[in-house]
Amino acid sequence: MRRLNGGTVDHAILRQGSIDKPVTLICLSHLRWNFVWQRPQHLLSRAAADYDTFFIEEPMFESGVKPEMRWRREPCGVNVGTPVLPEGCTPSSATVLQRRLFDEFLGRRPPGKIALWYYTPMALPFSMHVRADICIYDNMDELSAFRGASPRLIELERRLFQRADVVFTGGQSLFEAKRDRHRNIHAFPSSIDAVHFRAARLKRADPDDQASIARPRLGFFGVIDERLDTDLLARAAEIKPEWQFVVIGPVVKIDPATLPHRPNIHWLGGKSYDQLRVSGWMESGHHALCPERIDAVHQPDQNAGVFGRRPACCLDRY
Repeated sequence: MRRLNGGTVDHAILRQGSIDKPVTLICLSHLRWNFVWQRPQHLLSRAAADYDTFFIEEPMFESGVKPEMRWRREPCGVNVGTPVLPEGCTPSSATVLQRRLFDEFLGRRPPGKIALWYYTPMALPFSMHVRADICIYDNMDELSAFRGASPRLIELERRLFQRADVVFTGGQSLFEAKRDRHRNIHAFPSSIDAVHFRAARLKRADPDDQASIARPRLGFFGVIDERLDTDLLARAAEIKPEWQFVVIGPVVKIDPATLPHRPNIHWLGGKSYDQLRVSGWMESGHHALCPERIDAVHQPDQNAGVFGRRPACCLDRY
């Protein structure tokens, strides 16, 4: 989950190439690097061993600032860039400014091959002019189905499919829905970081915020957003008052006030990725839950965070 490691990076680093890393890998993402540790972080932190790797986030908006790209180098070797734009600028102005910042960044890079790795089609308007040696679209979620999604997403994704050399999907159902849209598309489901979570098998004392919770416990950890079937969770808690439902993760895109509160539902907030490995939240639970919505636009196999948990039982309405 949240990973708050990081530091600063001198702009001179952005001008340095490596003889051992002749390819510049540039990831354009809708996610913050330090929000949760999930699919992009797993892949790119490993890619940084072989490529000069850059992760460019969505912009931040601040009052009274001049447009700039703020850089820092993560301990794993990934260089993270955040476009910082003036508060109140229009979407069209934001695109122009991001393109200028992106071009300035590319202008500081030494000659060499460029790989563009997209997690969002929304980055296409400021980057489509760049001639990359390879273009990758990692379609990890159906972003157009997310709450607050831009109406431009569907058209921009169509154009990104035309441009991409290879497309990966974050689950089998997403692959089945889009397999006819690209000549080189592959199902690439998320998996489990077995080495990281092996430590969770060791017996440890309960964390303070869980020690007083009775057993049996059923646990979920992941991003808490519109994909979580909160009505189903509330109903299960009412039907089984002797079960304790422990939910760990940050709440995004939904109002925390709308979360169901029952005596046996425990919202413990977000925990860091390292905390989940070495603390007692995981090993002290009896069962893992996957209370995800299942409908035309929500499929649990598309959720990049679901598969990092212990063997799960799926709450189902039927």
